[in-house]
Amino acid sequence: MKVFCGRANPTTGSVEWLEEDEHYDYHQEIARSSYADMLHDKDRNIKYYQGIRAAVSRVKDRGQKALVLDIGTGTGLLSMMAVAAGADFCYAIEVFKPMADAAVKIVEKNGFSDKIKIINKHSTEVTIGPDGDMPCRANILITELFDTELIGEGALPSYEHAHRHLVQENCEAVPHRATVYAQLVESRRMWSWNKLFPVRVQTGHGEQVIIPPLELERCPGAPSVYDIQLNQVSPTDFTALSDVMPMFSVDFSKQVSSSAACHSRQFEPLASGRAQVVLSWWDIEMDPEGKIKCTMAPFWAHSDPEELQWRDHWMQCVYFLPQEEPVVQGSSLFLLAHHDDYCVWYSLQKTSPEKNGRVSPPRPVCDCQAHLLWTRPRFGEINDQDRTERYVQALRTVLKPDSVCLCVSDGSLLSLLAHHLGAEQVFTIESSAASHRLMKKIFKANHVEDKVHIIEKRPELLTSADLEGEKVSLLVGEPFFTTSLLPWHNLYFWYVRTAVDRHLGPGVVVLPQAASLHAVVVEFRDLWRIRSPCGNCEGFDVHIMDDMIKAWEEPWGRPVDGIPPDPGQHCQHRPPEASRRQGGLLLEPALQASCVLLHQPGLPGPARRPSDRQLYRGVPPPHWRHQHGFHALRHPGGRVLTLTC
Repeated sequence: MKVFCGRANPTTGSVEWLEEDEHYDYHQEIARSSYADMLHDKDRNIKYYQGIRAAVSRVKDRGQKALVLDIGTGTGLLSMMAVAAGADFCYAIEVFKPMADAAVKIVEKNGFSDKIKIINKHSTEVTIGPDGDMPCRANILITELFDTELIGEGALPSYEHAHRHLVQENCEAVPHRATVYAQLVESRRMWSWNKLFPVRVQTGHGEQVIIPPLELERCPGAPSVYDIQLNQVSPTDFTALSDVMPMFSVDFSKQVSSSAACHSRQFEPLASGRAQVVLSWWDIEMDPEGKIKCTMAPFWAHSDPEELQWRDHWMQCVYFLPQEEPVVQGSSLFLLAHHDDYCVWYSLQKTSPEKNGRVSPPRPVCDCQAHLLWTRPRFGEINDQDRTERYVQALRTVLKPDSVCLCVSDGSLLSLLAHHLGAEQVFTIESSAASHRLMKKIFKANHVEDKVHIIEKRPELLTSADLEGEKVSLLVGEPFFTTSLLPWHNLYFWYVRTAVDRHLGPGVVVLPQAASLHAVVVEFRDLWRIRSPCGNCEGFDVHIMDDMIKAWEEPWGRPVDGIPPDPGQHCQHRPPEASRRQGGLLLEPALQASCVLLHQPGLPGPARRPSDRQLYRGVPPPHWRHQHGFHALRHPGGRVLTLTC
């Protein structure tokens, strides 16, 4: 069956409806996920296998048949491990039909069809009885329902239902137990991913400060966890205010509750400072004795940092306190971990929650609009003072006292910069209601609501009346657009520049004047795992999964938005002499993937390629990471935007 899927076109910013296979969205989710990384996670696989062997042995030692329930079986890997370890039968539940179909084939390929039954249902729909999906309850429960936050994939409700309806009382469970750890820290860098800092602008009339609205200051932030690789965060970027503390544990062999709960730990701050961020991770113990442990701890909290397992399907968590709070070394405090059935959040108290009888704070929800419009990396970009200075330098070179400036980025502060640097009139297009509301608050807090005019409409709908009859002499953009999922989607700026062409005056300056998309072939020590075929996993053939993902992935060179690919634009291995010029920019095939001029021919200030020293080298700051790549927005040539991926 075919279905219509709504999708934002990154070129035009508009929503398009396309006819796709009914499983299309799931296909893309699986194909682009870190599923392969999970299968390549040797530490995870070995620990699960050891735990399963031990659980089957304990059941057999009691003279019982080993009946296994595997919830969320995926490829069927854990079920096959159980049968190989001596389990008598395994019921493997997988709700996603394409995956369940693949699991059937994988189980058959490995010769376990007579002992593994794939059940294509949600675990809460599985029935027990002579005519049910399972004839009786299982006595071994195996699951891998965890995300970076531990409970974000619905582990608690699934366990709760399984214990009530699908497994025997006091069954064996693999994993047996999970423990969540937390560490309170002060970190200006991480805090910059959650709050808007004052932005300082040096002008001809002295320093101007763009202040955040009080509403942004008071907002508790977004409810979702920020999962990152803490091992890539420099220890100099934060100050530990507490030791690592176990916050709560879940015993999966007993009845589990998905009800909201609060757990507190008393501690004495290691240093005085400002409590801002909670770093968190978890470990799972595969056996009751805790001898088989799989941990997500970063290197400074790991028992053996030399044996640190790299993984991208499970990382670590950054939680932001609702407000930063001063702490004093030697004065005891209580760190509270709250959770409902899917989310965890933290708070800080001076007294025991049992004594003061305070009601547990609700899950944080953004009420200022900023956390709905700006991502955590976006907050980091806006708070990057060095980045702001680069924009200021670029604007100074083109602004004149009579400049009429139009800003065309979503939720950008460029319009404020242009105003403070002396533009006569400043307009900003905010195509979404959320960005319009946010910018209105920021302008009001800075008393420029009557000096910077907000136009709430799409760029192609702009009229002369919106610009009060003026012609634009300076068109600016960062560019940043809420419809951009990947760095190069911000080339939407090119479309916007074309859409507003009739409103541009003679000699208009477009900033940035050019965009370059850079790519480089690299060798990663570990990151390749997220997309690498697995083939054989712990002795089991899972290549059928590899084939399925390969079939689901978009083929290289597929036309994007109806535009056929230009072979000359692709990064290819060619000698330096194959370098060529296109549109006025030097293209080095081993470096630049594509390039587009964003200014009219004949305008002053030709775009030029940035020198090597101006390109960022090494591991980028975390707020520049985008999924598994990174992008840096720079103005090395004064008017050139460089997107580095």
